[in-house]
Amino acid sequence: MNILITGCNGQLGNEIQLLEREHRQHNYYNTDVQELDITDQDAVEAFVEGHEIDGIVNCAAYTAVDKAESNEELCQRLNAEAPAYLAHAIGRRGGWMIQISTDYVFDGTGHTPYTEDEDTCPNSVYGKTKLVGELNVQAHCERSMIVRTAWLYSTFGNNFVKTMLRLGRERTELGVVVDQTGTPTYARDLARAIFAAIRQGIVPGIYHFSNEGVCSWYDFTKAIHRLAGITTCHVRPIHTAEYPTPAARPHYSVLDKTKIKQTYGLEIPYWEESLRECVERLNEA
Repeated sequence: MNILITGCNGQLGNEIQLLEREHRQHNYYNTDVQELDITDQDAVEAFVEGHEIDGIVNCAAYTAVDKAESNEELCQRLNAEAPAYLAHAIGRRGGWMIQISTDYVFDGTGHTPYTEDEDTCPNSVYGKTKLVGELNVQAHCERSMIVRTAWLYSTFGNNFVKTMLRLGRERTELGVVVDQTGTPTYARDLARAIFAAIRQGIVPGIYHFSNEGVCSWYDFTKAIHRLAGITTCHVRPIHTAEYPTPAARPHYSVLDKTKIKQTYGLEIPYWEESLRECVERLNEA
């Protein structure tokens, strides 16, 4: 198959590129904005037709959650309109598409893990545009998978893990939110799940994926520092009200992974096991 990967320079896109070496039976077109502007519908149509693309993994998105509140137009173009262009182009060819989405499509007021069929209710520009992107993909491509994830981190790019490592080494004290609960997701584990879907065949629908387990941002930070051997920084639990941000964060964003595990026979690692792998890789680098 000829597979188009968008957003190849991001956290997930880079992890996918590493795993491509294990799946050499396919041809991959790894693109970012320099190679393909996915907000240009004509360019998307020409690329998909010209390279005879069979499937698309859309990792590209506007993910600066707070900046999105004051930059809604660009967020709309990248998160809502661009997925529609990609889905329309591949749908015309009868191909498949995997669209990466987010826990922010929920308002975070729940208390049990969110399943795929629960009502969405985003309360941020980022979440609203990602939800429209989901709907657009499903409308234009019958063979589409929506994969919602949360708290994504990697050895690549900027993310919470790398920020906490840096701050832990720079500061003697750090306040981290304790009243927001979710599950970290190691981008390499998500990339492995995506390749499992490609290998076994796309089963259309909405899926949730994160690592197993539950923690707060405070717990996450404590684990990051412990695994990295950082002992000189005192991590102090604080409440959301003490750390106001332009965009509202879900207080509870644990995702139920039953569907994707049963559909593709996945065994998903516990979040701290995957975090250990990532921290070790960062230390080696």
